[in-house]
Amino acid sequence: MAHPEPQALLSQRVNRLRAGVLGANDGIVSTAGLVVGVAGAAADRTALLAAGIAGLVAGALSMAGGEYVSVSTQRDTERAALRLEEFELREMPEAEEHELAAIYREKGLRPELAAEVARELTAHDALRAHAEAELHIDPDNLTSPWQAALASCQAFALGALVPLLAIVLPPVAWRVWACAAAVLVGLALTGVVSARLGSSPVGPAVRRNVVVGTLTMAVTYGVGLLFGVTLG
Repeated sequence: MAHPEPQALLSQRVNRLRAGVLGANDGIVSTAGLVVGVAGAAADRTALLAAGIAGLVAGALSMAGGEYVSVSTQRDTERAALRLEEFELREMPEAEEHELAAIYREKGLRPELAAEVARELTAHDALRAHAEAELHIDPDNLTSPWQAALASCQAFALGALVPLLAIVLPPVAWRVWACAAAVLVGLALTGVVSARLGSSPVGPAVRRNVVVGTLTMAVTYGVGLLFGVTLG
């Protein structure tokens, strides 16, 4: 029988999935705003494709860089916390064992059982026991900045492809409408997934995504029309 996934690992996995969904959502909205704005100013397919690809690459790299910096900071914090825990276990082992027992008492164990659990876990692997119970960190599975950066880059790029393909493939008369339809479907899907991951109601998440996407496209298309008329 498969063992249940540790809470720390499960939490990391959910956070990665949620970050991926948010990255895809950002890719859809930002690229849709860009290409719809350009479509409002010019109908040239090459201009739309160039603007869309530039926005995709720039956005994906920006997302990757931001995620790398953020997760690197988190990883440094986790390592510092583990070093401090190692020092405390080395210098004051009895106090640390009492602290671990107190954590399990707060979770509902009887004092005698909590003390026994703390003693057994300390004898087996003191650092892991404190890292998981006190710090909520798995010492063997710290967050990876490179994995997070790659996931964000891929998620943004995949999301950005939705409006980009939807606006360059159809005939001129249908471009904006096709892009809008594809974007709204994509945003509805990311809203559903993010709500499921967060165990929250689906309706509000979908509505927020759709409203934000609609406003973004409407405003940028209006700006594009303004520039198209002014420059034309």
